[in-house]
Amino acid sequence: MKTMSASQAAMILAIVLAAGLPAVRADAQDLALTGLAGQAVTLTPAQIAALPHITLTVQVEGKTSTFRGVPLTAILARVDAPAGKALRGKDLADVVLVSARDGYSVALALAETDPLMRKDQIILADSADGQPLADTSGPYRLVVEGDLRAARSERMVATIALRRLGAIPEGAKP
Repeated sequence: MKTMSASQAAMILAIVLAAGLPAVRADAQDLALTGLAGQAVTLTPAQIAALPHITLTVQVEGKTSTFRGVPLTAILARVDAPAGKALRGKDLADVVLVSARDGYSVALALAETDPLMRKDQIILADSADGQPLADTSGPYRLVVEGDLRAARSERMVATIALRRLGAIPEGAKP
């Protein structure tokens, strides 16, 4: 089997990125998803790369960067998360728990992820400034448009799970 040189690989990556196609890192990991009913779905890097991507330009850690990734709603649809006009009632108490390889986790209200609820977008990015995310940030990064601090723009995303918060029992103090 013939191997590719580093310069050939770099040229192919440049062509893929110039064409606006998402690049898949050779060492990219699978993404584990869990739905409200406990259903587990694993997305491979190739499956994530095949999903529609959008671009967001945001300020992260004092630097303006352009991220390319999949809208979080498209990822959550893989585990049947309610969205759009179907997102109502008890679904408004659902949260999205995003966890990273380093143990860091953030929670978002499911309603925050829906474009019919808020104009700012949330994506699962796989590239920044035209390059695949570095090992210290990727292979996936949550990017939350509109946040004044990037504390929820979690790096090294490994799992995404939906959880339903319970109602406060009648008579109990919140």
